Amino acid sequence: MSGFLFVDVCAGAGGLTLGLEQAGFDPVLLVDNKAVACETLRLNRPAWDVRQMDLLDFVPDEHPQTYDVDLLSAGLPRVKSSATGARAETKEEQRLMEAAVLLTHSIQPRALLVENVPGLVSAPEFEPLRSFIHEELEHLGYRLHWFVLNAADFGVPQDRRQGVLVALKERYSRLFRPPLPTIEEHVSVGKALHHSMAARGWLGADAWADQAVGVAPTLVGGSDNRGGADLGPTGTKKAWARMRVNGGALADEVPGPDHDGSSDMIKLTDSQAALLQGFPREWQFAGRKTARYRQIGHASPPPVGAALGRAVSAALNA
Repeated sequence: MSGFLFVDVCAGAGGLTLGLEQAGFDPVLLVDNKAVACETLRLNRPAWDVRQMDLLDFVPDEHPQTYDVDLLSAGLPRVKSSATGARAETKEEQRLMEAAVLLTHSIQPRALLVENVPGLVSAPEFEPLRSFIHEELEHLGYRLHWFVLNAADFGVPQDRRQGVLVALKERYSRLFRPPLPTIEEHVSVGKALHHSMAARGWLGADAWADQAVGVAPTLVGGSDNRGGADLGPTGTKKAWARMRVNGGALADEVPGPDHDGSSDMIKLTDSQAALLQGFPREWQFAGRKTARYRQIGHASPPPVGAALGRAVSAALNA
C-alpha cells in the first residue's frame, strides 16, 4: 500500500474512487451533487467522508483535510463541444471541468487526474478548453500528459474509450508513464455474463454465451431529464441485437428455466451492466432500477481507475 491520499470530486457511484482505492490510494473526501450517488458510496464504504454538494459550491478552505493530498481526481460529466449546440448543459459541463482544474490552486495536490471524453485529448473543437487547462496548471508547476485509453484493454468487457489528463508537479512528471494494457485478449460479453445468465437455471445460457463473442458497446447512462433506462442510442442497440440482447430496456431479473430464448432477444439487468462496467459483484447501487443503471452507465470502470492509480503511484514513489 502506498498510503497516498486523494480527494475525488464528481465521484458518482465510485468507479474511479474504487479503482484508486485498489491501487493503494485512500480518499479523504468525496464530493457529488446527486443524493443517490452519495447513498451508493456510503452503502459500500461507510467510513468514507462523502459530501453531497455541487462542485461549483465546493470550497476547500472549509475542508482542511483536503490540503496537501497527493492526488485530486475528477470523473466529470462528459463535456460536449459547442458544435453540438449552445445547450445550457454544454456550458455547465465545461464550467465543471474548469472548476475542477481551478481546485488545484487551493488544494495543491502532487497530481491531478481527470477522466472524460476521448475528444478532449486532441479534437480541435476542445482546443480552447485545453488551452485554459494548460494555462491554469503550467504556471502552478504542473506538467501535463494527455492520452486515450480503452477500458477493454484493462479487462473490462466493453469498448469504452476514455480521454485522460494526468498532471503532475514537475519533479514527478518526467517519471510518469501512461498505463499499458493489462490483458492480451479482450473479455467477451458471453464470458463476463455467462455465470449470471445461468444463475436462475436458464437452459439457453450456454448457447447465448457462446454467440456473444465480442465486447460490449459503450454503456450510456443517459440524461436524468429523459425516460427509463436503455443501453444506448440506435447504433448501440443494433450492436446489442447482434448478440441477441434487447438494448431497449432492462430486465428485473435474468431468464429463468422456463424462458424460451430460441427466437427472441434477452434483456440485461442493471447488475449485469455493472459487471460490464468492471464493478465487482459485491458493489451495491442505491435507488430504483433506472437510477441504478444511470449511475453505472456514467461511472468510470474501476479496472481503468486502478491502472491509472498504479501509474500515478509509480511516479510519486520514484
